[in-house]
Amino acid sequence: MMKVAYTGWTWINNRDPEAAKRLLENSFRECKFLGYDYVENFAFIRDYYAENPQELVDLTKDCGVNLVNLYGHFTFDVEKSLEIAKAQVKFLADIGGKWYNCQNGGFGDDGPAERPTNPEMIDKMCEITNRLGEYAKSLGVTVCFHPHYGTCVFSQEDIDYFAAHTNPEYVSFCFDTAHTTLAGICPVKLVHQYGSRIGYMHLKDVDTYALSKAEGRAKMASFRALGHGTVNFPAVKAALEEEGYDGVLCVELDRPEVCNFHSAEVSRIYIRDVLGL
Repeated sequence: MMKVAYTGWTWINNRDPEAAKRLLENSFRECKFLGYDYVENFAFIRDYYAENPQELVDLTKDCGVNLVNLYGHFTFDVEKSLEIAKAQVKFLADIGGKWYNCQNGGFGDDGPAERPTNPEMIDKMCEITNRLGEYAKSLGVTVCFHPHYGTCVFSQEDIDYFAAHTNPEYVSFCFDTAHTTLAGICPVKLVHQYGSRIGYMHLKDVDTYALSKAEGRAKMASFRALGHGTVNFPAVKAALEEEGYDGVLCVELDRPEVCNFHSAEVSRIYIRDVLGL
């Protein structure tokens, strides 16, 4: 049976180490209270526990959650990105995590958020993930690349190019139902196209009316808690089941509608009552 998770990076709005640790604990306890046994977070939390990973392990046990995924971001500097990501993957393995989500962190300029497929840029993402994926596999961690709005891997053409130039043995996908919707891709069709390469899933809804009124990066303000938009999650779940997926369905909401707790609660009720998980 698929597992349900929630991502907690939106709780951490203060990067002071002690404050961030308290906020991280709050995210764990609130997610557990709402019925999420699995959680993920951005890989920057390694910075707070690098000297003592056991402190984080003990915290998750005390809160009753499993931290299964850390989420990193790459620049176009291949070697620097690999250096940072390998340290994050090693830390993830040390604390018992199984999946490392990753994406391009953006174009690094003030240009348009949506651009034609750029093989030169995507090739760098392919090199990073192929090399990182081989290293991660040796530690029992699966690298899952996340196509994302405002980055060099977003559109159907981008995804197809990336898939064709990465090794399935080392690189899986984390598809996000909202980002695929923004790209004009049917999430169900994408699941069937790349079912064997899906290592992890992000779920969030999209208010298509708000999306139709938005331009550029403001489109991401159309993201919603599950059930507050038009994504057909029962069809997505059915497609995943048809493809034999039994991994994690992780709810992520970049911009909570009211607050983190509210969005997590709304989504958990939807998953329980509509998806039966």
